[in-house]
Amino acid sequence: MRESFNRGFNDTVEGMATDIKDTVHSVEAAAVMRLFPARPQLLALGEPTHGEETLLELRNELFRQLVEQEGYRTIAIESDCMMGLVVDDYVTSGTGTLDEVMERGFSHGWGASAANRELVRWMRAYNDGRPGSERLRFAGFDGPLEITGAASPRQALTSLHGYLASRVDADLLPCTGETLDRLLGAEDRWTNPAAMMEPAQSVGRSAEAGQLRLLADDLVALLDVQMPHLITATSRDDWDRACLYGRTATGLLRYHYWMADTSPARMTRLVGVRDQMMAHNLLAVAARGPALVHAHNSHLQREKSTMRMGGMPLEWWSAGALVSARLGEGYAFVATALGTIRHREVDAPPPDTVEGLLYALPEDRCVVDAPRLSTVLGDMRPAPRVSPWFGYAPLDPAHLADSDGIVFVKDVPES
Repeated sequence: MRESFNRGFNDTVEGMATDIKDTVHSVEAAAVMRLFPARPQLLALGEPTHGEETLLELRNELFRQLVEQEGYRTIAIESDCMMGLVVDDYVTSGTGTLDEVMERGFSHGWGASAANRELVRWMRAYNDGRPGSERLRFAGFDGPLEITGAASPRQALTSLHGYLASRVDADLLPCTGETLDRLLGAEDRWTNPAAMMEPAQSVGRSAEAGQLRLLADDLVALLDVQMPHLITATSRDDWDRACLYGRTATGLLRYHYWMADTSPARMTRLVGVRDQMMAHNLLAVAARGPALVHAHNSHLQREKSTMRMGGMPLEWWSAGALVSARLGEGYAFVATALGTIRHREVDAPPPDTVEGLLYALPEDRCVVDAPRLSTVLGDMRPAPRVSPWFGYAPLDPAHLADSDGIVFVKDVPES
């Protein structure tokens, strides 16, 4: 049955080969920008798998072109937003050394990547001698979260309190630093890895955590109402950083609260809170100027994201979906799709899949106008590709037109 369908599919595709080729362009910033009616404030480039240097090198080259040709000044990646401040300090002002930054400025093991190191080195070299208004900026937009748990809110909460305590009347503060320290307690209460699978192990619904959520809310409110004074007393950048502390503290406390939940919706809540934190960070990045965003396709797509965890299907709105709803045409999403990752046993895609159609083209890499390709295919719907490796997520052909474009890489060599 599948073989017969493939023959019919291939015959139809051969008849529209020229139309399909007309949707394909070279991988360069100018070709990507032609996909959009206007320059997007956030240009999100997704990837279907993590850890492949080829994809990060492609991202780096695209970012360089966007900087030099299109006026982009920020790159935001799927890494801890608090750790990302270390990278931003280095690329903007040379604080620390490159080795220190790669060790302390990235989460998820991204600091070991040669491509990430080259990105940071290039950004620092680009900024050297330039005025502040022209300097490139770096942002991590993930929360301080790992798949096995979440960080303590201590760093974000005490940093926010410290910023306010040195600049507003003490009577306006909802508590002292000593009170925060007492309520936070030992760090291992928050970082206990057993809490991810055992809600009873979480500190998130303790009396102290409840008090901290109220205090964090009051501190964020104080930061907001004192904005005119604070920006004058320090700078917009310092106030923006304090806002990041506030978003992170409240997001982490919310995440820990749901880690202690015992309802069937627990994991759905957790993945939703994570992407909500991502979305808030991306909106803050967008307010600063046009930026390239790089993360997994599932965090940047406009349709609902899905996964299975512990045998349970999860469905939630991604950061990209949330930001797209806010920014409209100010948000653009270009998915990356792959032909082969042979060192992961991902071989040539079946010809009746989107990846198979693109794999048959002569180009090793190309940019595809996804809505136009969807129109060319019409009622002929490609089959979904099935990956033999859990770490690679193929395109969903049902949502082909929901992305603004596709970057297709035919073969990904082992790094």
